[in-house]
Amino acid sequence: MARQSNLMVSKIGIIGAGVSGIAVAKQLSNYNPVVFEASDSIGGVWKSCSYSSTKLQSPRGDYEFTDFPWPNRDDPSFPSYIEILDYLKSYAEHFDVMKYVMFNSKVVEVRFVGGREPADSGEPGEYGSLLPGLPVWEVAVQSKQSDTIQWYAFEFLVVCTGKYGDIPKIPEFPLKKGPEVFKGKVMHSLDYCKLDKEAATQLHKGKKVAVVGFKKSAIDLALECAEANQGPEGQPCTMVVRTLHWTVPHYWVWGLPFFLFFSTRSSQFIHERPNQSLLRTMLCLLLSPMRHVVSKFIESYLLHKLPLQKYGLKPDHPFIEDYASCQMAIMPENFFSEADKGKIVFKKASKWWFNKEGLEFEDNTKVEADVVIFATGFDGKRKLKDILPDPFCSLLEDARSGVMPLYRGTVHPLIPNMAFLGFIESVANLHTSELRSIWLARLIDNKFKLPTIDKMLEQVSKEIEIAKRTTRFYKRHCISTFSINHSDEICEEMGWSSWRKSNMLSEAFSPYGSRDYEL
Repeated sequence: MARQSNLMVSKIGIIGAGVSGIAVAKQLSNYNPVVFEASDSIGGVWKSCSYSSTKLQSPRGDYEFTDFPWPNRDDPSFPSYIEILDYLKSYAEHFDVMKYVMFNSKVVEVRFVGGREPADSGEPGEYGSLLPGLPVWEVAVQSKQSDTIQWYAFEFLVVCTGKYGDIPKIPEFPLKKGPEVFKGKVMHSLDYCKLDKEAATQLHKGKKVAVVGFKKSAIDLALECAEANQGPEGQPCTMVVRTLHWTVPHYWVWGLPFFLFFSTRSSQFIHERPNQSLLRTMLCLLLSPMRHVVSKFIESYLLHKLPLQKYGLKPDHPFIEDYASCQMAIMPENFFSEADKGKIVFKKASKWWFNKEGLEFEDNTKVEADVVIFATGFDGKRKLKDILPDPFCSLLEDARSGVMPLYRGTVHPLIPNMAFLGFIESVANLHTSELRSIWLARLIDNKFKLPTIDKMLEQVSKEIEIAKRTTRFYKRHCISTFSINHSDEICEEMGWSSWRKSNMLSEAFSPYGSRDYEL
């Protein structure tokens, strides 16, 4: 590939124009940021990783920007991915964000040209200036229309490539027991997303399809397969399940709204959180049985409402562990009716491999298949490792936990002049990204300063330790059980009031959402 000699210099660069990318571009618009987007559209995973049936897992009012409400926000239905893309496009056009985006521009390399080593920031123990006046990062960008590499230089770089999409996570198999021995078709859900509705139906229709996985994408995919195989000629879809997770039919539990259990200050009071006082720690310890009671109460409703035991789909771990790791999924309304008709069947297995005719399992059973689809997730950290240079590449994961150590879910204390958005999860990821975009913009505007590197690392360690005590799936870096406290600390750091409601009753018992943080 040829390299253009002229270096384009600007203050701030942003990689990715998904939800996080357009949110931070809007907040940093006074710096005229340059946004690199590898595809031809904004929207990120909503554009690249959606099936025809993909919907948001919550009402639209729970997924909106603080200053841009949905036109029909009171509609209780869950919006389709098409509606979400339209909403994101409307937001970007309303705030004139599109002018910053360079489409079909893939970042292929990032190079550090600053004068600081990862743990040395000029002043002892401090992070250093975010806009030092000289380039710190050079970014190599390849356009789809050309093999030429164009280099850009920035004082600050915001990475918004996210944890999902682009690089599929594929299981590893023993020699001669992988997809190469299978005579049928093998694909990942990432490839399936590229099919239109008709092509997807033809892939399934009359075929023996095995879907590997049991999270939201696998569930939706299995249902599409079942719907394409109606009638006597239709074949069942087999879901190969290694790890079971709790699913919910809707956001009500025994007649009570779901937000009462996790999304209010009073409900989160029983959960451990960072930086709590000694008194708060003792109260949390005394109230710890309540966490078990809440989890069991919700589980009792799910086992009543869904035939989880009938199909052997009851997880061994408590519901709270899935909620605390952001792995709770909404079950489509007609999913189990298709299972009752025999159109969806389940095979639990921790180990399996391919043979010529399909799949073989550790209990010596076999499943014939024409098509095998991996709904096994994505390798978001590899996306970063593919472009970041050493030694920063080796700092992406905490050595003890495997979690990406991000202060306020945004800044890596040991990587200078770079922020990461979209890598921390909650039950409302758009709100999570937007609030951290606001925080980052005020930080760059020098409205407040970061703590020392040691204090930032200490804060991150506290969050990781709490997650490890709460759920075995802590590596997902989810803050759902202490999300309000996380937002409180961000608000206090920005000089805002952390209590956002109009009265004490609402403060204690009303759910927190994006509109509570309107500027």
